[in-house]
Amino acid sequence: MSCGLRIPLTEMVEFGKKLKGKQIQEWQGYYINYKLMKKKVKQYANEIEAGALDSQHVLKDFSRMLDNQIEKIVLFLLEQQGLLASRIAQLNEQPEYLQEQPDISKISELRESYREVGRELLKLLFFVDINAIGLRKILKKFDKRFGYRFTDYYVKTRANHPYSQLQQVFKHVGLGAVVGAISRNLVVLQDRQGSYLSIYDQPALPLQDPVVDSIRSAVNRLNHSTNFLNFLGQHALIMQEELPTSEEHVDDERYHFMSLLLNLANTFLYMVNTYIVVPTADDYSMSLGAAATICGIVIGAMAVAQIFSSVYFSAWSNKSYFKPLIFSSIILFVGNVMYALAYDLNSISILLIGRLCCGFGSARAVNRRYISDCVPLKIRMQASAGFVSASALGMACGPALAGLLQTNFKLYKITFNQVTLPGWVMALAWLVYLMWLWISFREPARESEVNHVQQESSGVENDKLENGLAQPLILTSNENEQDDEGDQEFDGSEEAPEESHLPANSLGSAYRLLTPSVKVQLLIYFMLKYAMEILLSESSVITTYYFGWTTSTVSIFLACLGLTVLPVNIVVGSYISNMFEDRKILLASEIAVLLGILFSFHIIIPYSVPQYVVSGLVMFVSAEVLEGVNLSLLSRVMSSRLSRGTYNGGLLSTEAGTLARVIADGTITLAGYLGQEKLLNTTLLPSLVICIGSIVATCCTFNDLY
Repeated sequence: MSCGLRIPLTEMVEFGKKLKGKQIQEWQGYYINYKLMKKKVKQYANEIEAGALDSQHVLKDFSRMLDNQIEKIVLFLLEQQGLLASRIAQLNEQPEYLQEQPDISKISELRESYREVGRELLKLLFFVDINAIGLRKILKKFDKRFGYRFTDYYVKTRANHPYSQLQQVFKHVGLGAVVGAISRNLVVLQDRQGSYLSIYDQPALPLQDPVVDSIRSAVNRLNHSTNFLNFLGQHALIMQEELPTSEEHVDDERYHFMSLLLNLANTFLYMVNTYIVVPTADDYSMSLGAAATICGIVIGAMAVAQIFSSVYFSAWSNKSYFKPLIFSSIILFVGNVMYALAYDLNSISILLIGRLCCGFGSARAVNRRYISDCVPLKIRMQASAGFVSASALGMACGPALAGLLQTNFKLYKITFNQVTLPGWVMALAWLVYLMWLWISFREPARESEVNHVQQESSGVENDKLENGLAQPLILTSNENEQDDEGDQEFDGSEEAPEESHLPANSLGSAYRLLTPSVKVQLLIYFMLKYAMEILLSESSVITTYYFGWTTSTVSIFLACLGLTVLPVNIVVGSYISNMFEDRKILLASEIAVLLGILFSFHIIIPYSVPQYVVSGLVMFVSAEVLEGVNLSLLSRVMSSRLSRGTYNGGLLSTEAGTLARVIADGTITLAGYLGQEKLLNTTLLPSLVICIGSIVATCCTFNDLY
């Protein structure tokens, strides 16, 4: 085999459009023949239109062609694995001699030989990754062209067969043994005060070797099994690069750990700020002479403002991260002060303006964008998981903190009690955060516009293997043209138009990039946010009316709900997602939310605490499972053009969720005019209708998979 391959990062980014130039020349005949298969798909389409072929013949012929292509790849892969294994076996004979007669120069030479094998293995991993991408793209193209769920059929029948060759491509069977052999021997040869250590005796022992680090990164890219970190990180809708890279390039000018920590702190504090008022919003409204159900407007005012703030903060983050975070902190400080002073001013208007100001300070778009643009790829998933965890922790801490603020005193005619203290505490928190931000945040260096456009124009379209859409039998000419542009990226046959890779420039253009599947997933996201907001926002009013709960009791209940977020995601991400397909979990979760809503209705029997708590817990936990799986799936199937720019996928999901919260809080206030005795059933009815609608949409969109 040839010497180690060195592929510059800039060239790897060009991978899609110049695939042939990236292929290892001596392995040229063993790559998937994507160009031939693409032409074959077009030929099938023409012959079906002319009536010369039937669908059964097409499926049989295309399956045979794919089997042959995969077999060619796999046999070559096994051959190369054997060559690597032979080289390692030859090298393994030398350590026995070196243990008897240690020689530093010989040990160093042997270590370099193992590293050389590691670099050869890295080439093989890139070979597998390139072919896996090609296979996923041609399957996606076939599905889009013919509207048949061929991907689902092909992967299920081939991947689970005892003689599966597809597993060699997608699960890199056998390569793990080679990785382990190289890693073990490099550890053995490390100079650690004369002792020879084993990775099996000390599994936690770190191996500081760049070749092994690169191999591990490449293996992780090939590993498509779900794990908790990836599952959690995908909730942030921060899309990961699909292309493999032979070396990790970390731009120290852009990444700054303290700045990342400040972004996560902003996320945490904002979520605390959102939910800290929930247990006391009804009491605050009544103390100002309004009805208890006005709490819906008080809580929802923040979400109303967030609909607009998400857009301008997302646009602002194109130019700066520091300035929008400063603005966010200042306006949140002002908003909380106004919220707290409304009690002594006896003004419901000041109260609502204060909450609106808090919503205008929502910088979640900046937090998400900073992780996407400024965090190195190798830790981006950890940062994304941190973003989701900070949000979940803030959601739990908000109500819990409100439950602790049970005091009442005056200081210079300013009242400090359970309804005003949330405002004062958050104002102080944002003031401290503002000073920390001013001192510690470092504005990352901006990439030039030229590099930015190049990066966007050369990215490969995200894998949509699990899109599951039922398209027309033959696409229209416009759709075919769009599809061919994506193929040009992979086979390098022509220069793809730059416009097809630029980010969306408006909400309208972003919406037009959404496939029917993605639209259904956004509807699901809207539904679960609506149901959760109804449950949380009216909890204080409902529990006071039916059970006479105090603010502390409501706070404990809400905090306990919030604390279920991370454990639920651990269970789903680590276990359930590995046992069942995402879409089956999706449908099951929607049905569980529906059952939680149905069980929450007060119909004939007296409404009891167990009924409320159990139904609320079922609804909330099911919605959390649904949100996790839905966003995890959404991050994989959303267009790559929505991964950057102002109108990105994260903004669309934020707008859908925020709009749901606004409508839910408005529903609570409007239902309040019917009386508190009818509030529960009246607000649950829209949740029930939307939930049923989302289940029907899911079944219609993914009916071939169930």
